Amino acid sequence: MPPESSRKVVIVGQGYVGLPLAMRAAEVGYRVVGYDSDAGRVKRLAAGQSFVEDVPAAVLQPMLASGAYQPSADADSLTGFDVAVITVPTPLREGVPDLSYIESATRTLGRYVQPGATVILESTTYPGTTEELVGPLLEEASGLAAGGTEGFCLGYSPERIDPGNAEWTLITTPKVVSGIDERSLAAVQAFYESVVQTVVPVGGTRVAELTKLLENTFRHVNIALVNELAMFAADLGIDVWEAIDAASSKPFGFMPFRPGPGVGGHCLPIDPSYLSWRVKRTLGQSFRFVELANDVNDHMPDYVVRRVVVALNRRQQAVNGSRVLLLGLAYKRNTGDARESPAMVVAERLLALGADVRAADPHVVEAHVSEQVVRVDCTADEVAAADLVLLVTDHDGFDYDMVLREAQAVLDTRHRLSGERVEHL
Repeated sequence: MPPESSRKVVIVGQGYVGLPLAMRAAEVGYRVVGYDSDAGRVKRLAAGQSFVEDVPAAVLQPMLASGAYQPSADADSLTGFDVAVITVPTPLREGVPDLSYIESATRTLGRYVQPGATVILESTTYPGTTEELVGPLLEEASGLAAGGTEGFCLGYSPERIDPGNAEWTLITTPKVVSGIDERSLAAVQAFYESVVQTVVPVGGTRVAELTKLLENTFRHVNIALVNELAMFAADLGIDVWEAIDAASSKPFGFMPFRPGPGVGGHCLPIDPSYLSWRVKRTLGQSFRFVELANDVNDHMPDYVVRRVVVALNRRQQAVNGSRVLLLGLAYKRNTGDARESPAMVVAERLLALGADVRAADPHVVEAHVSEQVVRVDCTADEVAAADLVLLVTDHDGFDYDMVLREAQAVLDTRHRLSGERVEHL
């Protein structure tokens, strides 16, 4: 294999997955083009402005200055690539997988595929996508064959980015790799071995595609279990958090999951439904675990709102006209990622009931939340003025001692606080 410095890598999609991978590839010596169809995003990146917390400006700017990384919205910048990785979104549209971003990226890449080049899909999707969709589209656009000795290499490697996780990063998290044939697997494996510490080769792209869905379905189902258990335990007068901690003392046969206001991010609210859709479409059967988990987790924000109503009623106050301060808009603590965040649903439900909703989040700059929600800082005055403080996302940056001191009442969905005026989910 030629040295990295002579090889061109294209990362299609410069979001939470693509940008960290682009930075790492540039760091180890590849000539990297970060391609994104969003010209505004590319302009920000070219100016050294990162919108991904795992890639601070202090990392991005030196890569730009050295020329190792080039953000671009011009498809011609893809010319002559050796390796291309597709890291575009795969949303759900009314319960149906939307692969339009993959299709668009693949058609664009296909025009620049050369014999011996390697294309890798990282976007989370249902088993069969690499072979049934990406391969044929690349063949049609390039006139070359996928696999074999004369064509291009094609593989799948599921992204495992965990935003804000300082221990398990892109580099330290084992990377599952696959290819449509032995030559493709070797090419995919060689690329990732140059950017991460550990690779885990599997027998085919469908196995790799299922691996990612299995990981997230496992979490989704177990979170739904403890969420439903939390609701029942509250009605039974049992502290579910203490029960979970006690069960965690068993050194085998148990893995702790903890309740919350719902699931967010791209993975858990969406990925298991890709698998459920594929099973239904191909086999005509229902994936009942996923459907049940979706039902429980999707309705957790409604349960949180019901608990707000009960908490205010206990103080002889109606939700209508009450001032509720939400602490946290992100789906996960210490990140600014508000995709599919349950906080947004909670805010909308409270507004519909007539509440005066304020929200504080030191990480979330932009969020798709109603303009009626007043963005504030978590100050002593704001906390004291709230009829109820609702802790949705337990960022470390909040002053919890101040919250305990100033709040009239707190509903804590993350079990971060304790005190006379605090109740838990």
